[in-house]
Amino acid sequence: MLSIKTLISTGLAISLACSGFSTLAQEWPTKAVRLIVPMPPAGTTDNMGRLVAQKMTELIGQVVVVENKVGANGNIGSDFVSKSAPDGYTLLVSGVGSQGINATLYRSMPYDIVEGLTHIGMIAKGPNALVVNPAFPANTLGELIALIKASPGKYNYASTGNGASNHLSMEILKSAAGLHLTHIPYKGGAPAMLDLMSGQVPMMFVNFDSAVPHVKSGKIRALAVTSLTRRQALPDVPTVAESGFPGFEAESWTAISGPPKMPAALVLRINEVLIRIAQMPDVREKFAGLGLEASLLKPEAMKQFVQQEVDKWGKAVRASGATID
Repeated sequence: MLSIKTLISTGLAISLACSGFSTLAQEWPTKAVRLIVPMPPAGTTDNMGRLVAQKMTELIGQVVVVENKVGANGNIGSDFVSKSAPDGYTLLVSGVGSQGINATLYRSMPYDIVEGLTHIGMIAKGPNALVVNPAFPANTLGELIALIKASPGKYNYASTGNGASNHLSMEILKSAAGLHLTHIPYKGGAPAMLDLMSGQVPMMFVNFDSAVPHVKSGKIRALAVTSLTRRQALPDVPTVAESGFPGFEAESWTAISGPPKMPAALVLRINEVLIRIAQMPDVREKFAGLGLEASLLKPEAMKQFVQQEVDKWGKAVRASGATID
């Protein structure tokens, strides 16, 4: 049985620890914050990270410095953050690839996606768009499926790489519709898009925000989007779900994570900053123009969401047979 002295000492230690966590949350930040972007510059993840860094700098009164640590589809930068001090001064721009798909795509992971990071909150999410070359003889998803089924194995599709969300979006559609298509992986979105526009490949899924300007200019044609609802930026483009596949959803997302074991009060403090950013009128307007939705997820809901994404994309990865050592 514990003595009164031991109980008092234990209670005091717990009280001091909680007080320390609370003080850390109240004082944060007292210096610059590093925001690690685990993907190359100028892509969606980098652009979103720089937007958050700019807005967070305005709100917290300290500079938020973006640092690109690239490689292994986001694993290198994510692993760096997973091994950093949990003090709120090293944060990660996380997303569907590094915190969803990679869990199954890679045979060995350097960190645990769900428990090896603190999932603080989401910035925004948005669909992929199924797009075709303008000369391709299909104007709807139904017409596309009919063409493919009439000539099994004749058609191919591009992606930004094995295991990318746009690759797996097509794999999910292939499975749902019973299609026979050949996958042509590219090393990134730019070369894939160039070949699509030139007619070297007829179709692909692409991040909606990347598709919008090319669709509006007539360089590509959009047949469907992978969200459950249509997007304001291209309101005439139907969803895959309403085109014969109820419940079909495969969205990309961008979030902010931190090292494991961050104090709960500090996590909530940073989450509040992210929610304030998401509610800014200019941010909402920018997101709407790109077909993105701002998110107000709290940390516990964010963690649950990441677990669901690991499970959902894991099924698509296994169905595709894609693996990376």
